[in-house]
Parts: sequence; structure tokens; C-alpha cells
Amino acid sequence: MNELIKPLAEDRFQDEIEILKAWDAENGHARPYAWQLSPQAVVLFITGGVAGDTPISAKYFGADRSVQVAVATLTTDRALLLYGPPGTGKSTLSELLAAAICGNSQLIVQGTAGISEEKVLYEWDYAYRLSKGTDTGALVKTPIFRAMEEGKLARVEELTRIPSDVQDALITILSEKMMPIPELNTSVMASRGFSIIATANDKDKGVNDLSKALSRRFNTVRLELPDDEQTEIKIVEHQVGKLCKAEDLPLPVNLPEEIQRVVRIFRELREGQSGSETIEKPSATLSPAEAISVISQAISMSAYFGGDDAIQADHIASGLEGVVVREAEDRLVFRNYADRILKNRAADRDLDEALRQIL
Repeated sequence: MNELIKPLAEDRFQDEIEILKAWDAENGHARPYAWQLSPQAVVLFITGGVAGDTPISAKYFGADRSVQVAVATLTTDRALLLYGPPGTGKSTLSELLAAAICGNSQLIVQGTAGISEEKVLYEWDYAYRLSKGTDTGALVKTPIFRAMEEGKLARVEELTRIPSDVQDALITILSEKMMPIPELNTSVMASRGFSIIATANDKDKGVNDLSKALSRRFNTVRLELPDDEQTEIKIVEHQVGKLCKAEDLPLPVNLPEEIQRVVRIFRELREGQSGSETIEKPSATLSPAEAISVISQAISMSAYFGGDDAIQADHIASGLEGVVVREAEDRLVFRNYADRILKNRAADRDLDEALRQIL
């Protein structure tokens, strides 16, 4: 049998979920209706810690308070919106919440600019309708439809990429907990346990603002980029370590130093500040997810194309160019940063030289 690239969260962490179920039972923790874990166990599953004497791995490295607020929201009848810059772990947190709460993270609607209302609510099997007429057998159920029937969590990714008129199709579902089907003169009523977890970017192209009517139906939890450098380094180290293990890649001897270097560069460019010097910001978000991409590519280059067990400056340079230079003007911004900052920092002169070859 072929090995999966990325098993579902509920499968990857099934052992921990079972441990937390037993921990709930031992401690008499109350579980909301249709939840497989208590709210306390869901937070522990995501942020990591100890259940009894058993360690639980940390899977999300954002603020614990944000996770607690998200879980508390889902204990009520309110839907949850995870909102913030790209690369802040919104989709990861959404998947982990669904896996921990209802054991099913697969009920997903992927928002796009071209998505129709039918893809959000329900569609029709037209061959069935022609042969047998219009009845419930002709319905093609979307993930939201199935989540309502089964009392589970539906996930809507990139909500603000969905056209505004299609977004508003969710208003009745969220306010009345029902989905009208006028063609059958009936409605689907949501079972207890149903809710929606949506994600949305605040800094991106091609997004549509939520209407006030729809935004009122969500409790919004804002996920920010890491406040401090050490947290960001920890996130990158964790994800890169997982990648190397999954792909059987050797860890370069200078990996910690290169992670620290990339994170420092990203933070300086994001903040427009290096020490006492003000620098111009590029258009890219430069999130931890993009730092992971740069380091992962460098590790692969080192392993397969000559690195003497170490990441080389040119490996980092090619990755940085790919994530920093998103618009034509970004090339000059990055070149100026290299000239003013990297060139004058002894530890980064090799990277400055490598960047000169490609910028």
C-alpha cells in the first residue's frame, strides 16, 4: 500500500485522542453534545502538554489564549472565523479543531473566486432528475449539507475569496440553523453539534469583504504573526524537523544557524527595521510558512546537489528570492536591503555575495 504524504489529523494523532478521552473520563470532564473530547482536552491536544503522565505533542504554536477562545466559541451556537495574515496557521488550527472535536476534518469547502452557491449549499444530479424526477435522491450534498445532517463541523477555507453574494448564502444556515431547499418545498435542519469554522486572510489580493450581516454570525479570532523571534524560530524548527523525518532527509550541521538567519531576515523585512536603521518593506507577507519553505528547499539542495552536510549561502539565496520578490519593485527593495544590511553584517556577507549573483 502506498504511504500517504499527509494523513488526516484525526488519523495521525489517533493515539493522543484516545489518551485524552481516557484523561477526560478519569477527571470527570464534561463534554459538549456530540464532542468526543472536553474543551480542556481539545486545547491540550492542540497546544501540547501532559495528560496525566502522558506527554501530548504541541501541534500549533500560536497564542494559547487564541486557541482557548476558539474552542470556547465552538461550545456555543456561534460559528468561528479564524482571521489574519497568510501563513499564520489558520488552516492548521481549523483542521486540528475539527479532528479533536468531531473526529472528522474532511468536511471542507474551498473558497475560490469562481465558486457558485450550489457548491456551498447543494447541487443536483440531473441524470437522476431526468429519469426519476426531482426528489431527495437527486440531491448532491455538499460538505456543509453533510455536516448539518451529521452534527459535525464544516470547514470553509478562504471565506473572503468567495464572491459576496455566495458568502451571504451562509447567513440563513448560521442564524436559523437550517438550509432551505425550495425545489422540494422543504429544509434541512442542522443536528446538534453542527457549526462552521471559516478561515480568511486580511492581507491578500482578490478578497471580498464580509457583509455586516454575515460577519455578525461569526465570533472572530485573529491570528497574528509571532510576536518574538524565538517563537518564530521554534515554529520553523518544528515544521522543518517533521519534514526531514517524513522525507528521510539528513539534518544539515548548520541548520539551527540558518533557521535563525532566515527568521531574522524575515522579521527585519516585515517590520521595516534593522537595529536603528529603517528599511523599505517588500510586498510579501514573509510568514513562518514561507520561512519553512526557504529552509526546506535549502535542505533538499544540500542533500542532493552538494552541500557537504551543510546548507550553503546560495541555497538560502535562491529560496529567499522566490518568496521575497513577488512584485517587480520587490527586487530593488531586497537588493537595497542586502546592500545596506547583509553586506555590513559579517555573518551574512556570504549570503550577500550569493544574492548578488541572482538579484
